Amino acid sequence: MPQPDHGVRVIHLHAGAPRKPAVGAACNGCGLCCAAEPCPLGVWITRRRRGACAALQWDADAQRYQCGAVTLPGRYLPWLPAGLARRLVLRWIASARGCDATIEPA
Repeated sequence: MPQPDHGVRVIHLHAGAPRKPAVGAACNGCGLCCAAEPCPLGVWITRRRRGACAALQWDADAQRYQCGAVTLPGRYLPWLPAGLARRLVLRWIASARGCDATIEPA
């Protein structure tokens, strides 16, 4: 018999990922927002509408998540020069604008 979900959703993140910052605080690469669902750019470049964004990448050296469209622009936007693609992606994902994820970890 199926169990009710009670509004609980399990999102798997790397154990070394930083804790989610407060809404409005600087992004720290926790990955929670992108692991919950892709942003509009993520939907467009990966064709995934639900679940974790396929472009979400774990950076073991930095111990944080990063957008693959930023770190590997040639993989996701091969028709654009890498520098231009990186700048556009940073703007499209509102990098450096502060955390806008209202989802909170348990």
